[in-house]
Amino acid sequence: MIACAALLLLTFGWHSKKPPDARTIIARSVQANDKDWDAFPNYDFDETDYFPGGHTRTYHVTMILGSPYERLTAVDSKPLSPEADAAAQRKMQLASAARRNETATERAKRISIYERDRNRDHLLMNQLAVAFNFKLTGEEKFGPYKVFVLKAKIRPEYNPPNRDAEVLTGMEGELWIDEQTFQWVKVEAHVIQPVTIEGFLARVEPGTRFELEKTPVANGVWLRQHFAMHSRAKILFLFAHNGQEEESYSNYRPQSSGPSVEDH
Repeated sequence: MIACAALLLLTFGWHSKKPPDARTIIARSVQANDKDWDAFPNYDFDETDYFPGGHTRTYHVTMILGSPYERLTAVDSKPLSPEADAAAQRKMQLASAARRNETATERAKRISIYERDRNRDHLLMNQLAVAFNFKLTGEEKFGPYKVFVLKAKIRPEYNPPNRDAEVLTGMEGELWIDEQTFQWVKVEAHVIQPVTIEGFLARVEPGTRFELEKTPVANGVWLRQHFAMHSRAKILFLFAHNGQEEESYSNYRPQSSGPSVEDH
């Protein structure tokens, strides 16, 4: 009888192991995301920006002396002509030379701007774990991945640490997290109630939403694959302002050497 029961368990995949609770899943995902965040500057990649009317511009992005440089490589999915590509290469070489000739103050200022923007985005990602209550709603297949599906609703007691995080107070979202690695496969969030940004005469309106998708790159590192944001806001609480941003990322490869490689 024991052997028969064991055979049934193996045959039908029955098991007693329960999935981790929502808070554990989120904590593990934050750890994975921090590892990815640290690894990101060590990779070159291609970025495609999308514009109204179906137009696109694609750039090769590489780090040069502490901050990224974007070299145009294609327009509307068509590679640049040989002449335009040569001009883009020369422009990059001039930018690299200019960075080599910066004063210490100039270089520090340029890098600080890049790091400020990175730190802002990183804080917002990590604040997701602080700002929301999460509920595990199920498990499903998402492409090749088996994922946990979690719903996120704002904590009534959440106190944003700065202005950038204030928008979270009006949002709710959904996360798809890989069961094996606890990586974010996809995150969606949208504004469900107006949020007034303290210190700015502006209010973020319902209809604002964003989504982020990540993909495995190498050695357990996952990096962003797609990002889209649609924003609705009122400036001075009167004039409507709508914005849209969409980008995809591909062809990640570790940087093969230092900044001097870009000078050739």
